[in-house]
Amino acid sequence: MATEVSNLSQWLFTGLVLLVGLERLAELVVSKRHAAWALSRGGVERGQGHYPFMVLLHTGLLVGAVVEVWVADRPFLPALGWSMLVVVVLSQSLRWWCIATLGNQWNTRVIVVPGMSLVRRGPYRIVPHPNYVAVAAEGLALPLVHTAWITALVFTVANAALLAERIRVENQALRELAATP
Repeated sequence: MATEVSNLSQWLFTGLVLLVGLERLAELVVSKRHAAWALSRGGVERGQGHYPFMVLLHTGLLVGAVVEVWVADRPFLPALGWSMLVVVVLSQSLRWWCIATLGNQWNTRVIVVPGMSLVRRGPYRIVPHPNYVAVAAEGLALPLVHTAWITALVFTVANAALLAERIRVENQALRELAATP
């Protein structure tokens, strides 16, 4: 009986990760459309060098969480799992609030369109990079829904290093945008 419950929770977790993966694919569709919009208006991309690592890291989060749960036979701990699921849902909500607020200016790359003004509404009036808050929260919480603590730790540390570079590049691009007449 305990094995059946464990297998069921592992399958449910795998389904959750697949749903998050589908959500990420939807983001990429939106991002591609928005990037084309930005580039057609003279947008210039910055920080292309770190982008493949970002894709690899985010893919690794999804794959790593599922593999760790199945291979290491991680248990579902209700107090941890349900609270982390709430964080995952809240992080998705914040991410889509960011996407809606930025509109065509949002994409997964750093593309600056000359003449565009900085967005200072929605979550951007509260914190400079709210999408990265969502990414960090989700990257920690998603694996912990099913106690995949190694994946959560590795992603969090690697993501912190990646975000340090990403935010540096993005802030420089935003300064350039602000300086454009």
